[in-house]
Amino acid sequence: MQITSGMVKDLREKTGAGMMDCKTALAAAGGDMEGAIDTLRKKGLAAAAKKSSRIASEGVVCTCLEGSSGALVEVNCETDFVARTDDFAELARRIAALVNAKAPQDVEEALTLPAGGGSLGEILSEKVAKIGEKISFRRFARFETPAGTPGMVVSYIHAGGKIGVIVQVSGADPSNAAVAALAKDLAMQVAAANPTYIGRNDVPAQVIEREKSIYREQAKASGKPDKILDRIAEGKLEKYFGDFCLVEQAFIKDPDRKVAQLLAETGKAAGAEIAVRAFARFQVGEGMEKRSDDLAAEVAKQLGQG
Repeated sequence: MQITSGMVKDLREKTGAGMMDCKTALAAAGGDMEGAIDTLRKKGLAAAAKKSSRIASEGVVCTCLEGSSGALVEVNCETDFVARTDDFAELARRIAALVNAKAPQDVEEALTLPAGGGSLGEILSEKVAKIGEKISFRRFARFETPAGTPGMVVSYIHAGGKIGVIVQVSGADPSNAAVAALAKDLAMQVAAANPTYIGRNDVPAQVIEREKSIYREQAKASGKPDKILDRIAEGKLEKYFGDFCLVEQAFIKDPDRKVAQLLAETGKAAGAEIAVRAFARFQVGEGMEKRSDDLAAEVAKQLGQG
């Protein structure tokens, strides 16, 4: 498979490794991005990457909380100018409210929902015609506390709608001020620390084995004896859990304590087990190619100078 400069650039942005190292790794992996990342990590040339946070297209993330449920949506457009308009923000709020109220299974179903004056898909098409930019409803997450079960759904929006988080907590109702405050802190934790899983038990077995294999290769490459490779791998795996699992992370407001400790302490005071049931974190445009415009070049081209 031909290794293109775009593939090399993408791998470099994901890993921070050198251009030639990226090209060599891609060639060795037959163009497979994940395989190339593993190769670089085994050589100690790249660190474990969290979910891609490359800011690609423009838009906003928005939440709607109502009663025992809440929704988080991402709506995209082509320019930041449009993303910052009141009209676009209102559109995102309408979509979040619709998703929360109707609980569609996916975006495709959501686009068929009546949205006042037509389906949501039709409303979006009208906005495209009016604004003159492509507008897309990219994704959503919706959580709901079952009836008769103590719990709450909370949200947090950061950086003017560029990062959004929704968290579902069980064990106490919003009337419990201490638990409600902790739930809000947890949403901020997810926004700042970007965990992938709730706890270590949620990490798939194949992910754990992949990490351990990489850690063994790293230790072996550094000259460590075979008899201690497994012990080293287990030690590094603990750090992985601390980075990628929410309840294992150091609390952003008090790094000397883990999130799990806060949950236990708050639960003890509330007389109930407080637990995180689900969370979602959206960052506008993550994983999408960003539109790049060179205004000077475009003007020169229009004037016939390019």
